[in-house]
Parts: sequence; structure tokens; C-alpha cells
Amino acid sequence: MSGKLLESVPIWLAFVLTVALVLLSIHGGVSYGRFRKKRWGKDTEGAVSTGVGASLGLLAFILAFTFGLTASRFDARKALLLDEVNAIETAYLRAGLVPEPHRSAVRELLRQYVDIRVELTRNPERIEEAIRRSEALQGQIWSHAMELPELEFKNAPLAALFVNSLNEMFDFQTKRVTIGLFYRIPAVMWLVLFSLTVFSMFGIGYLFGMSDKVNWLLVVVFSLAFSLVILLIADLDRSGGGKPGIIKISTRPITDLQQRIK
Repeated sequence: MSGKLLESVPIWLAFVLTVALVLLSIHGGVSYGRFRKKRWGKDTEGAVSTGVGASLGLLAFILAFTFGLTASRFDARKALLLDEVNAIETAYLRAGLVPEPHRSAVRELLRQYVDIRVELTRNPERIEEAIRRSEALQGQIWSHAMELPELEFKNAPLAALFVNSLNEMFDFQTKRVTIGLFYRIPAVMWLVLFSLTVFSMFGIGYLFGMSDKVNWLLVVVFSLAFSLVILLIADLDRSGGGKPGIIKISTRPITDLQQRIK
């Protein structure tokens, strides 16, 4: 199962499928446990419990590790948003150092640059188009910088300040795209996670099957709780990649910047 296939599944459907997978795994374990109990009698409870406990411990470790990866990436995206906003505003202010007509042209291009980001917050599925438009604007902004002879500035340090602010702004664009689109949980890790889920839930069901009675209400509640954790990880992983999610980063910094530079 590839990462692209996982991303193509809506988040609500991923939750439903996870619940179904957990319930089916537990049900399969219950059925097999009852079959073995009827045919050969009860297994040694201690040995079975130890094996199930070990698989659950390993599953918990993988869940914690995976959640840590997605949470750190989410934090990085928040920090990069603030950094990019600061870099754009700095470039906008330093554009005031350049002579006309470049000053007005660069500032207008920067306004369009910010507008693209604000539009993206409303239509995250158009991220590929937003990237192309941003890169085109970067080329236009840089062409203005290349047309400015150093002597037209008041002094060389001011020229360096303006060019450096543009470089930083472009760098943050690249970082946000890379972390948002390409730094994802590998498909093999999802495969391991769901494989351990099936084995562990089957083991829990097997223990239930060996007992005299199965509390299906407890099974359903457990399945929902476990699936919510998977949902949280999946939502954090796909956020920022052009897919509407449940957990979102506040877009207030970029909308405030749009108002300031109008």
C-alpha cells in the first residue's frame, strides 16, 4: 500500500476502515479462540496473555513513535509559517530601499505573493497551483533585483540587506513545500502499524474467545478509542499537503500580514 493510496482515502473513511479492521480482527480472534476452546480446551492463560501483552506493548511503542514524528512535523510547519511571514514582511519593508519603479513593482509582487498564501488557506487542495504561481512571482521579484545596479542604492550594505531578505523568503518557501508535501510517514511504517494492529487485536479477541463471555460493548469502545488515535496520526501526517484536515494551523499571521501591506 503506497503513501499516495493512503492519502487518496478521505480522513473519515480512513477512520471507518480502521474501526472495521480492529473489530474484524477482534472478531476473528474470538471465533478462533472459541474454536480452539471447544476442540482442545483452554490454552494456558499465562502464556497467551504474555504474548498478547508483548504485541500490545510493541504496538504502543510504534504508535508513540509515529505520533512523535507527525507532531514534530506539525510543530515545524507552525514555526515555518511564522518565519516565512516575518521574511516576507522584512522583504516588503526593505523593498523601500530600492528606487522607483522597482520599489512599487516589487511591493506589488509581494502583495500578490501573500494573496496566494491566503487563498491557499481557503482552498488547500489547490496547493500545486499555488506553488507554481509562487515560483513564477519569485522569478519576477528576482528579475527586479537583478536589474538594480548597486550604485542606485544608497550604499552596498543596503543592497545586500534587500537581496538577503529575498533569499530568506525564497528559502522558507522551499522548506514549507518540502516539509508539507514530502516529509511524510513512510508507507512501510503504515504497513507495520496496521499489521501489528491486526495481530494485537486478534490476540485480544483470542483471549476473549477463551473466556466464558465477551463484552462486545467494551470491544466497540476500545475499537473506537484506538481508531481515534490512528485518525489523529493520519490527520497530522496529511495536514499541509493539500488535503483538508481536522487539525489546522492558525492562518492568522498570514492574514494579518495581508492587511498590513495593503
